[in-house]
Amino acid sequence: MSSNSNTPQFSSALDKAGSYADVWQIVQQTAEYALGKRRNCMMLFLDDLPLGLGAYYPVGTNNIVLNRALVDVVETKIANKATVNALIYNLLLHEYLHALGQMSEVGVRAEVVEVAKRSFGEEHIATLMARKSPWMLLKDLPLGAMPNRKRAMEIVSDFEKTGRYVV
Repeated sequence: MSSNSNTPQFSSALDKAGSYADVWQIVQQTAEYALGKRRNCMMLFLDDLPLGLGAYYPVGTNNIVLNRALVDVVETKIANKATVNALIYNLLLHEYLHALGQMSEVGVRAEVVEVAKRSFGEEHIATLMARKSPWMLLKDLPLGAMPNRKRAMEIVSDFEKTGRYVV
């Protein structure tokens, strides 16, 4: 596949993203770039979920719930901003594609790989993670010793900067 002019822009932006909102903008931009689809007015909630669940989209809502505990584990054990951002990107993109109407898990996984490949190129960590699964980051971590604490679910303020939320 030939390289495109947006690949370096998307790659650099994702690698340097400093917030969930920054990663979210890239999710929306890359989905629109690769698939021609976009949906506004999404909200992000952080919750401590089992580590085997990265995120979920409650069908019929404008919400994505991201596993804060999983992100915390990866941030602590990996400590590489670009890798953590690629994880968050993959999880959010997966749920965003559900929100865009793709309900098939197999279909969503294939679309995540396609969007990442078109947007970042074959060798970017986001594409490798999309192809192998975000759980590739956890394969060598001793998760049994992780504390199992449950904090209150929280909403990420200023997640989508459209100024229009449908609640």
